[in-house]
Amino acid sequence: MKPRTTEGRGDSSALVGYVRVSTAEQCSSGLGLDAQRAAIRDECDRRGVRLVAVYEDAASARTLANRPGLAMALEAVESGQADGLIVSKLDRLSRSLLDFAGLMERSRRDGWTLIALDLGVDTSTPQGELMASVLATFAQFERRLIGQRTKDALAELRAQGVKLGRPRMIPDSTMERLTTLREAGMTYRQIAETLNAEGILSGAGKAWHGSTVHQALKARAADT
Repeated sequence: MKPRTTEGRGDSSALVGYVRVSTAEQCSSGLGLDAQRAAIRDECDRRGVRLVAVYEDAASARTLANRPGLAMALEAVESGQADGLIVSKLDRLSRSLLDFAGLMERSRRDGWTLIALDLGVDTSTPQGELMASVLATFAQFERRLIGQRTKDALAELRAQGVKLGRPRMIPDSTMERLTTLREAGMTYRQIAETLNAEGILSGAGKAWHGSTVHQALKARAADT
């Protein structure tokens, strides 16, 4: 897909909304969803922009995987049906700063606006883009901090004589995680840092590197 120009993003004329609750029961009862939709509608009215659609999920916010509503919302902005994505609260989109940083990079790269009302994130404005940059900095710090802890833990295991396993292939769940992080806009190095921070070993039973992430994704693409 050819990225759209980012000139004039502050004049976005159409947005898609995204709302989320944690369980199917909450989704069925409407608890939380109505308030999120109302906040999104009010903000669109205040800005004088068109709300194209509001997509919803009943799912955990731990990862971006298995959330069809979010996938449709992202497809809407990246196909040009809307100029940006708006959520009432950042945790409705993701509770992971790492995933959120990936989405911010994805929006920057492809030229659409990302708005989180509760934290003042709005990548179409200088102030909102500054807030987004601050969050991205914290996400990078989180990656490095957890990555260092993982490195120290692995070193301690080796010192204790523990031999890490060497699986013959990468589990499907790990490949799905790789694919999700890549689709969120992360680089190969960022994906490697994230997997290491989560304690997920590579197919060789070792820590991930950008090159091994690239090889794994390339091999999967060849198999499909």
